[in-house]
Amino acid sequence: MAPGAHGGRSLDWRFIPAYFHGQMNGLIHNAVPGILTLVTLTAGGTLQATLTDEALRTLKKAVSYYHDKVASHGGYVYYYSPDLQQRWGEGKASPDTIFVQPPGTPSVGMAYLKAHAATGDKFYLDAARKAAEALVQGQLESGGWAQVIHFAKPHKGRVGKYRKGIPGSWNVSSLDDGQTQAALEFLIHADRALDFQHADIHDAVIYGLNALLKAQFPNGAFPQGWKEPVPSKPVLKARFPDYDWKTEGRVKNYWDYYTLNDNVAGTVSDTLIAAHQTYQDKKHLAALEKLGDFLILAQMPDPQPGWCQQYNYEMFPMWARKFEPPAITGWESQDVLETLITIARYTGQKKYLELIPRALEYFKRCLLPDGTIARYYELKTNKPLYMDNRYQLTHDDSAAPGHYGWKQRARFDQIQKDYQAALSGSTLSKERPTEADVRRIIKELDPQGRWISTYAGERLVGQPEFRQGFQFISSAVLARNVEVLSDYIASQRR
Repeated sequence: MAPGAHGGRSLDWRFIPAYFHGQMNGLIHNAVPGILTLVTLTAGGTLQATLTDEALRTLKKAVSYYHDKVASHGGYVYYYSPDLQQRWGEGKASPDTIFVQPPGTPSVGMAYLKAHAATGDKFYLDAARKAAEALVQGQLESGGWAQVIHFAKPHKGRVGKYRKGIPGSWNVSSLDDGQTQAALEFLIHADRALDFQHADIHDAVIYGLNALLKAQFPNGAFPQGWKEPVPSKPVLKARFPDYDWKTEGRVKNYWDYYTLNDNVAGTVSDTLIAAHQTYQDKKHLAALEKLGDFLILAQMPDPQPGWCQQYNYEMFPMWARKFEPPAITGWESQDVLETLITIARYTGQKKYLELIPRALEYFKRCLLPDGTIARYYELKTNKPLYMDNRYQLTHDDSAAPGHYGWKQRARFDQIQKDYQAALSGSTLSKERPTEADVRRIIKELDPQGRWISTYAGERLVGQPEFRQGFQFISSAVLARNVEVLSDYIASQRR
């Protein structure tokens, strides 16, 4: 951008009184590289910063507070009391524990990287680097990550068998709830932002990606967790069980089998795409295509052409936890459809789109009267399936346990649009933050640099036992607001 220009309009110095020049120069010299800070004169003759300048100041204030006051060992948990004396992830957490599972350390770190990309300010890259270094300390010898990283022996819980951290024995790398995927994807982007010069971060990424590829079955599926490379199994197509699935087929170690639970397909595909874009290694692209091939294999036959959370090695739907039965899943099937579209777009292979129309037609018939989608539909009968408070199967949701998402928001209309766009090769425009969004975020930041949330009974990740009206600081809110401000700032550079 040319000096004195912003958005194509010149800033004419002739109309600004000479005694303001020093203040103007100070503002511009302190501006972020590539972004000219504009000021305007009010009727009273005082200087007024533009919304971009306010966004920059808010961004710096919020991240400074989170990095300087909230971070522990460079990492983060989900929630904090306003005085920072209490911390929560899934349950209370000590200052020597950070969370890997989103919206923990990787989520905050990714927001910092976005702020750096938007502003060019090294402060944000340094903050991201410290979060990445914290994750490096928690990488397991099996190559991935667990839900948490302990920097001191906890009173309760297992210590991981870390490659670099304190000694422990837990060595199950987890894909549950995006744990390993979030850590790897953030570290990949951090590695790139640091020009591949941080040896420990780069080593953790390569070690982790190699372990992830070894955890992919021959049919392209992934387990929920692994300690070592997975065994070779026959490549089969999904089918209905030929036994009484209500009483048979339960195994303790369900995590060793093929899983789509909690959107594994989408998060793993995002990680593999980030890896291929960054390192240009064909094996990451091949793994992505294999994952897409598994999603094709995992589609159930008519009359229920959806997907299930979990499959055994014979490709029968199987039990996982006691409230996760073999069934068609409305929630994870949406992730599968979105992932197939993503893979088709990235690889250019239309075969990943071919089964989508049949699935969309089926799921639109499955919608509940309120427009939501049930988490489960019974095999063959297609009735919405729930558990009661004794964890017995039922078609009545009135006594369903409150800790689980038995009904979910349906995204099929948007998936239909995304499918049509992918089929035609067109690009859907990304929604940009509005000025109203930016002004609201700026206004809600308190004088200390905190966004304070008030609990109103909503379902929160980690299900903390907050009372109505309880105030807290949320890593998810921090990450979301930082990303919105960064998107807005970046949009003003174009």
